[in-house]
Amino acid sequence: MALQRTYLDWNATAPLCEPARMAMLEALSLPGNASSVHGEGRAARAALEKARRSVAALAGAEPAHVIFTSGATEAANHVLTPDFRMGRAPLNIGALYVTAIEHPAIREGGRFGAENVHEIPVTAAGVVDLAALEAMLAAHDRANGLPMVAVMLVNNETGIVQPVADAAKLAHAHGGLMVVDAVQAAGRLPLDINSLDADFLIISSHKIGGPKGVGALITRGEVLMPKPLIRGGGQEKGHRSGTENFFAIVGFGAAADAAAVELDDRRSRMTGLREKLEAGMRAAAPDVIIHGADVERVANTSFFTLPELKSETGQIGFDLEGIALSAGSACSSGRVGESHVLTAMGHDPKLGGLRISLGPTTTDADVERAIAAFAKVAGRRRLSGQAA
Repeated sequence: MALQRTYLDWNATAPLCEPARMAMLEALSLPGNASSVHGEGRAARAALEKARRSVAALAGAEPAHVIFTSGATEAANHVLTPDFRMGRAPLNIGALYVTAIEHPAIREGGRFGAENVHEIPVTAAGVVDLAALEAMLAAHDRANGLPMVAVMLVNNETGIVQPVADAAKLAHAHGGLMVVDAVQAAGRLPLDINSLDADFLIISSHKIGGPKGVGALITRGEVLMPKPLIRGGGQEKGHRSGTENFFAIVGFGAAADAAAVELDDRRSRMTGLREKLEAGMRAAAPDVIIHGADVERVANTSFFTLPELKSETGQIGFDLEGIALSAGSACSSGRVGESHVLTAMGHDPKLGGLRISLGPTTTDADVERAIAAFAKVAGRRRLSGQAA
């Protein structure tokens, strides 16, 4: 009998949701280019703009402020640049300040030189150190340009929610800009670009049940904008040239609509499932370390370490039991390495961590299978003499 598979890696990518799949199938019947002025082109444009409204609504933003990209990484590279314009006037950004736990798409600094990218530490609990950020901004030399601060709303490994609005307040007090990676927050927390006090917000389609290969850079206004990353035919108001990934954008819009429905109910249900999961893990292995358990986390994520068990060994063990999970971030070409997030939190990165992330279709039975697999993996660790 074939082994039953249980998918618990929603932070890596969410399975395509049915509304997105149906919307994309319907869009396949629209032959026009959204930039064309004939009837077929106008029909495609109408579908694209409907998707733009849906994505904007998910982020609490204006539709005109949504720029479609090939994904969150492109959106990050678009906005993380020293070259901005205030209206028609050039504006220089002198330095980028990013937290030590950012996704590599942000942590690499985009179009900034490495010498102008500065790392903001986090506390042992995995929360950005606001006092350190304030000190760094106070020391920033504005003669070289304004500061830019990038803080993710939800960490992709630990699920820890970051105090983005507080960080934005500090950035703006020092004349800077605030960029928020909301990729892991979209569809899991209420999003509002204005309440977050963010100048720019980044989200990704495939994290919310839409297709892969599309994302969005969302702005709070249209006056202060980065230099385009991709230039050409002037699509997306000149901010991102190239024929739009039409079918994917339509699916993205449908997924955004679905993600906004009954959000509070989904959060409550997933919190219960995560609590059941973590109680089961603690019962099976009392020495398990659940990272971020004492601070606010997004409801669907549990990032844990089994002492003396390497993350790659644990990931293989779970996979053999039919459980799909991640050893930290899944955005490094399949590599399983040391976690920079654990390093930033002061843990031994060689131990690594394993991440279980739940989704809207995760069931109690799925969690029970994960607990049973965890018990087997932990048991084999003891039998092999890996744990004291």
